Amino acid sequence: MNIAMILAGGSGLRAGGKRPKQFTEVLGKPVLAYTCEIFEANDRIDAIEVVCHYEWIDYCREMIAKYDLTKVRWIVSCGKTFQESVMNGIEHLKRFVDEELRLDDNIFIQYGGAPFTSQKIVDAVIDMTKERGSAVTGTPCYQLLSMKDSSDDTKSSIGVNRDNYIQIACPYGFRFSYLIDIYKRAEDLGLLETTDPHTTSLMFALGDAINLAYGDQTNIKITTKEDLELFKWYVLAKSKYIVQNGGTFE
Repeated sequence: MNIAMILAGGSGLRAGGKRPKQFTEVLGKPVLAYTCEIFEANDRIDAIEVVCHYEWIDYCREMIAKYDLTKVRWIVSCGKTFQESVMNGIEHLKRFVDEELRLDDNIFIQYGGAPFTSQKIVDAVIDMTKERGSAVTGTPCYQLLSMKDSSDDTKSSIGVNRDNYIQIACPYGFRFSYLIDIYKRAEDLGLLETTDPHTTSLMFALGDAINLAYGDQTNIKITTKEDLELFKWYVLAKSKYIVQNGGTFE
């Protein structure tokens, strides 16, 4: 099975709204619904688990029914941190091993506030995970890069070779057994509290390799109010294109 674990537990207030960004409505529809629809529409995804902010679980259930998200099988309460939320999702899925799930199934972690992800990207991560046991979407850096001066963050005198850097984004794909192993080793080594809040950060801290699948600059995670505004215009343009062309947008 291929299972999407969609993380919707953050407060996400940097986007400037009165509610977490994943529940902010864009043209009357919550961002999380757009994100879930990406995986609902992919024929290779069998089920979806939403790890949800505990105060928004009832809202999430209503959203799933309203938008007919039939692949959403489970809603799990989030933890206090990113890592705890992923672990809650893992522990919940482990209950179904030997019944519905197997340890060689694949889990794809997606941020609830990342509704731009294309089917091309999802398929690329699925393919790489099937081949190597894990994958992330990686996009080359096209903008010039530099480092801020330590004494004045309005200046920069050090250039960075952008060809040496890759931007990592979700979805992150893992063989289920490997995902369990990452968190077990990280917990044993005390890395969960000292590492940046990403599963890939744990992999780097553990010395594991990151497998890079196709990525592009459209795969934006909503963080700021400007990102929300960009997504609004993206949805409007996509809807207009579909109406005018009578087909899909991909």
